[in-house]
Amino acid sequence: MADLKDFAEQLVNLTVKEVNELADILKDEYGIEPAAAAVAVAAGGAGEAGEAAEEKSEFDVVLTAAGGSKLAVVKLVKELTGLGLKDAKDIVDSAPKAVKEGVSKDEAEAIKKSLEEAGAEVELK
Repeated sequence: MADLKDFAEQLVNLTVKEVNELADILKDEYGIEPAAAAVAVAAGGAGEAGEAAEEKSEFDVVLTAAGGSKLAVVKLVKELTGLGLKDAKDIVDSAPKAVKEGVSKDEAEAIKKSLEEAGAEVELK
């Protein structure tokens, strides 16, 4: 049982590169397709990806498209940024464009959610 726990710990601590090499070995030598190995990639890469996400403390909220309800998006951008109506419209018209820069993850996700509810397409960077 202890050997299995050690093995599990080794799997979890693999880097993304090592997981990719493992996937290749499983496919080439044992005939296990990459889709089955994707579970290992997700589990193995989670530690590394999680560390990278934790390191990033500031996010940019980027409006990629206004969507079908442009007026609602312009009003929301005006409200979120404190800009005037013309400036908010300029941001929406020039998408992809940053709406907010250097905000916390929670604030960025809240802004993204409200913009998406208004019909906009948004991504965090």
